[in-house]
Amino acid sequence: MMQGDDSVSSSSSKSNVFVQAWRRLSQMYQSLLDDVTPYHKSRWVFAALLVLGFLARVFLLQGWYIITFSYLIDHVILGFGADDGPELPTRANEEFRPFIRRLPEFKFWYSVTKSTVIAVICTFFDCFNIPVFWPILVMYFITLTCITMKRQIKHMIKYRYLPFTHGKPKYQGHEDTGKIHIPKCNSTMEAVRAKTR
Repeated sequence: MMQGDDSVSSSSSKSNVFVQAWRRLSQMYQSLLDDVTPYHKSRWVFAALLVLGFLARVFLLQGWYIITFSYLIDHVILGFGADDGPELPTRANEEFRPFIRRLPEFKFWYSVTKSTVIAVICTFFDCFNIPVFWPILVMYFITLTCITMKRQIKHMIKYRYLPFTHGKPKYQGHEDTGKIHIPKCNSTMEAVRAKTR
């Protein structure tokens, strides 16, 4: 009886050690993500170098076209993914904003970096190097991208949205000199007084 209790307690302590180790690793990983959050340019430079390294690896090894296709489709879905359209305001003081970013910048960077690391890891295994006629994948990718962008472009035309700053109207306002502008209303006040007399 005692021997059975010892085996149960030892197996539960082993699983408890693994749970604690996993929890500690996830805390360290989250701490690392929190530390790199404010460094926008450095994060994107790192992601761009990672993407270029992956594409160079695929180009030099002349393989892993299915992995590359899946990787690029994932990025198209992240960037131009289907949305359900603009959402209506939920509160009385909230205005209608048809172009609210659905995916925050950090989550977009994280998804791009994570998918690139996974794609690079997949290129180390020959089982993922499935022989395909790559021009068909290229045409299929272009077709999917055009279909996805067509929906986004129609959405932009409908709401007259220009994603670029070139060509947008620039409003010329009064310079802010720091002075308070009080309209002259003396003549108006005198006219009102004259009418009341």
